[in-house]
Amino acid sequence: MEVEEEGKTWEGPAETCLSLKPGSSIPICYHQQFGPHDDLLLLEVDDKILPDVLQNRVLIRGQPAEDAVLCTHSSTYAMKFVGTSNSVFLISPGGSTPTMKATAANDKMGSSVVASVITVAQGNIELIQVEPKLDKLKKLLSEKPYNPEEDFNGSARHKKGLYRWQDLVEMIQASEEEVRAALKSLSAVEIDGYWRIVDDKTMNETLNMILRNSVLHDWSISALSEERILSLMEADGFLPRVVLHCLEAHGSKLYGSDGTLWRLDEKQVCLRFALCVLSRGKMKLESFVEKWEQSVPSGMKADLKMLEGEVLYEKIGFEEWIRVFSVSTLPSNPADRFAALFRERPKWEWKDLEPYIRDIHVPGLSSEGLLIKYSRRTQATADAEPIFSSR
Repeated sequence: MEVEEEGKTWEGPAETCLSLKPGSSIPICYHQQFGPHDDLLLLEVDDKILPDVLQNRVLIRGQPAEDAVLCTHSSTYAMKFVGTSNSVFLISPGGSTPTMKATAANDKMGSSVVASVITVAQGNIELIQVEPKLDKLKKLLSEKPYNPEEDFNGSARHKKGLYRWQDLVEMIQASEEEVRAALKSLSAVEIDGYWRIVDDKTMNETLNMILRNSVLHDWSISALSEERILSLMEADGFLPRVVLHCLEAHGSKLYGSDGTLWRLDEKQVCLRFALCVLSRGKMKLESFVEKWEQSVPSGMKADLKMLEGEVLYEKIGFEEWIRVFSVSTLPSNPADRFAALFRERPKWEWKDLEPYIRDIHVPGLSSEGLLIKYSRRTQATADAEPIFSSR
């Protein structure tokens, strides 16, 4: 290696290096600014996300105590430093290809250019697509659930525990698309610029008032007028944005000649009433079903299949009991999710376990792979139902 002469700047011809043919070479020398350059890191990128990187459509996210992740618009990647035992020279790109003063070395090679090395890389950062880290989002939104009795005076004290969209995307290690999907799954709503979870009491009261108005005014719950509902509910002190959120959570939007209509979903409405019945704790299954069927709106039919992923059943003596155990309260991280499930119940039948893991999506890992990695499968006989326990 030739050492660059003091006072000269060899702007390394990186383009020439890229166009070298197999078996060919050019001489290299130290750049006058050669050194460790800890601010320079190599990033290994595959073709899938290269356009996002080149067009500055990626962000690195993570608080000081967290491992950094790289996020595109729709995906999240862990960043892992991988060392190398080979010498990897980083060459200054430069704007032209300079001619080097003749030496015995380059005369022999017939070369008229020199590559100016600015540093030697010790390794590179490897990107591995991972599931988004969303448990923090759930924790942040749970700090201050919305209820209509709050003091909306706009003070700093009142705003503590409230988060705008920009706050969330800066604090959560996930892509924007993944954060939006998580907000939807958490049934969060934007109120006065802040993303909130509406507390159960407020949601129950709002849904009950919508159903009461439908009875009083003889409206079909399959075609509720948005304009009429909002007008009546606002007159009764309900925030229009929360009423719309309740309709979104328990129904689907339709468009008719009379404007925007809403159709209430039987499963979502019945589930809401089931959780209300169980809000005081564990119940005998027979007693629960009786009270549940009495509480649901006329025209709707309660079915235990609606409660998958929301309740657990257990035998106590000759009686069967039911209690709330919602998948929404469990960690999103696969290892933490399985740990929580096996703390709750050491052994699971597949029909009971499946509703609590179907929402887990790990890049490159199937549902079968998840079970192999985090659980142990046993069968008493070849025909018996498999039992899953902690690995």
